[in-house]
Amino acid sequence: MEGAMAEAPRKILIVEDEEDIRSLVGYNLEAEGFAVVDASDGERGLHLAAKERPSLIILDLMLPGLSGLEVCRLLRAQEDTASVPILILTARAAELDKVLGLEMGADDYVTKPFSPRELVARVKAILRRAYGPANERPHESYERGWLRIDFDTYEVYRDGEAVGLGLREFDLLKFFVRNPHRVFGRSQILDLVWGHNVYVEPRTVDVHIRRLRQRVERDDTRPTLILTVRGVGYKFNPDALEE
Repeated sequence: MEGAMAEAPRKILIVEDEEDIRSLVGYNLEAEGFAVVDASDGERGLHLAAKERPSLIILDLMLPGLSGLEVCRLLRAQEDTASVPILILTARAAELDKVLGLEMGADDYVTKPFSPRELVARVKAILRRAYGPANERPHESYERGWLRIDFDTYEVYRDGEAVGLGLREFDLLKFFVRNPHRVFGRSQILDLVWGHNVYVEPRTVDVHIRRLRQRVERDDTRPTLILTVRGVGYKFNPDALEE
């Protein structure tokens, strides 16, 4: 069965008006065991910060309406959120905004475009400084029918036999099993698995999915697990694992 996440994961609030960036950051944080809530504007972000009591806030400075700098100032002025760590997102050239954000009380910043891995590493570092070391995350795995995946050791088994996957194919499989039955276009998969700061052709997704099918499908000429949705993209069909 699918491995359990930590009983009380730390909650991260993302305040970002660009939906693609919210999805990218949220996906990568959830993959690391965090709980995620998000808002697309400053006013909603302030409301969720008071309601959800997050452990950390990721705050874009370029927000519509109430600016990120003003949100940061208000968060620091309110007793309930005054001590919540804030990681700000800024444009690469906005040096003044970085300085102002830090002066307003932000704990760190990441410039756009950014590496999802770097952002997650920054989040973990801030949390360690603010709250001390987190409890070790439980061993996580996925097991259904004839497929077993160990997310910690990067091992995959089909019908009990080990399957060797490249890192990108493993990341793709991990993404699919965590999003069963949902259809994703090539561009969405590139954004959510490769990341926004990686520039490759959408057809690259087809190449890696073909390799993944060759490893995990029982018959890659007639795939039943990773399905093509003509004209749209791909989806993961976990029901095929019981066949």
